[in-house]
Amino acid sequence: MEQIVIILALIISIILHEMAHGYAANALGDPTARLQGRLSPNPLVHIDPLGSVILPAILFLTNAGILFGWAKPVPYNPYNLKNQRWGEALVAAAGPATNLLLALIFSMFIRLSDVLSIPSEYLQIFWYIVYINILLALFNMIPIPPLDGSKILSSVLPYSAQMAYRRFTAVMEQYGLLAMFAFIFIFIYFFSDPFFYFVSNVVALFTGVRGI
Repeated sequence: MEQIVIILALIISIILHEMAHGYAANALGDPTARLQGRLSPNPLVHIDPLGSVILPAILFLTNAGILFGWAKPVPYNPYNLKNQRWGEALVAAAGPATNLLLALIFSMFIRLSDVLSIPSEYLQIFWYIVYINILLALFNMIPIPPLDGSKILSSVLPYSAQMAYRRFTAVMEQYGLLAMFAFIFIFIYFFSDPFFYFVSNVVALFTGVRGI
């Protein structure tokens, strides 16, 4: 039961992450996601069978050391954005910001659990929700395409460095899933320990506890 709750929390958090991109793009002048029905809370329009269900379940059930997944990317046209300088960065940041907001909300429930008389089994679920959302926020901020951090970094780099970085992202995107799985493999074997240590510390900072 606990495993099912964790996987469901991951799927819902990923979907809300993607919806946030669509709402941000729509607010900044690009209606593409809205016109394609991607602002809907209906999970069926967002779920990617591989990234939202199969891969997270395999990683979790095999104790791979990382919980990762994705929904169908929300489409948007950067040329429609009113703010051409920071528009892409703002759309990209909306996803991780939503995850951090969810983590903050459920952290407050944990911190106020005595006052609100929340049962311990619910606190455990809330802690997992906080952990998952902080994990998603921080992982997506890694500046490797197609993660959100790549678009944010591209917007803040000086022009010459920005052009070089965009050439790098174009090469990465050319290889699509192959490049993503290669990145996941490298990340798990070389960087997962310090990353998860950092995630655990951020979760403790939010909730006031290291686990429930």
